Amino acid sequence: MIPNWNTWGNRVRLAAMETQNLQAFLLVAEHSSFSRAAEKLHLTQPAVSKRVASLESQLGKALFDRIGRRVTLTEAGAALLPHARAIWQNLRQAEQSIRDLSGEVAGSLLLGTSHHIGLHRLPPILRRFSNTYPQVKLDIGFMDSEQAYAQIMQGAVELAVVTLAPETDPRMLATPVWEDPLDFMVAEGHPLANSRSVSLEVLSQHPVILPGLNTYTGQIAKKMFDDSGLSLNVAMSTNYLETIRMMAAIGLGWTILPRSMLAPPLRSLRIPSLKPQRQLGYIYHRGRSLSNAARAFIQELY
Repeated sequence: MIPNWNTWGNRVRLAAMETQNLQAFLLVAEHSSFSRAAEKLHLTQPAVSKRVASLESQLGKALFDRIGRRVTLTEAGAALLPHARAIWQNLRQAEQSIRDLSGEVAGSLLLGTSHHIGLHRLPPILRRFSNTYPQVKLDIGFMDSEQAYAQIMQGAVELAVVTLAPETDPRMLATPVWEDPLDFMVAEGHPLANSRSVSLEVLSQHPVILPGLNTYTGQIAKKMFDDSGLSLNVAMSTNYLETIRMMAAIGLGWTILPRSMLAPPLRSLRIPSLKPQRQLGYIYHRGRSLSNAARAFIQELY
């Protein structure tokens, strides 16, 4: 039977339009913003609104509540979200699988990384990778390592270079690449700055500026004190290591940070028998077939 190419072409165009509508829905849901979704898609906000409205018309349900500038998922939108993510992930994997059959390293690589690693570890790797594989479009999301784990589980990113979790979900493959020693640090004017060595008990009596206890680095610090039966005198906490360094540097408390961040006016404190460290590496979902681009990027990490 000879296909009706006009009808076939219309179906292909319709499928492409519906895929674009789904992508618009996912981006609005991710950012809770039509304008942010428009920026990501390089479209105008009305164009994104039109795509979402088309999907809503097709489903016969409103997907978002728009109250002032606040955008939230409706019950129907929340029900659609996991299915939309799965469909979008399968579409991207199908495209990449077909492209990978040729052995070509091309296409898009959705990469997640933490701000600290993106600033201190990845720049030369990204430069080398981009020069070697110019046909790969790098789509990099900067996020907390804990968020990157969630994004991997949801299929929102293919590969992430992050601080590795103390315990990894068995569905995840986590591979260490770098050891990242942690140092106890204080400002030069801190009461403990001239101490040759201090104990955890002494530190527990002074205010600490700590990475949030929801972070892997914060959990490492807390465990050391928990294991010694001591509590932390947390003055303030944040997930941004550069902010922690600044606050410690002006004398607001001691802290624990990667050794790579040690510089005047901060000094390191020696804690006998303690050499804390964290592991940095890459993670991906065991159930996902890595693209040629992802495999090539992993090679550049070593």
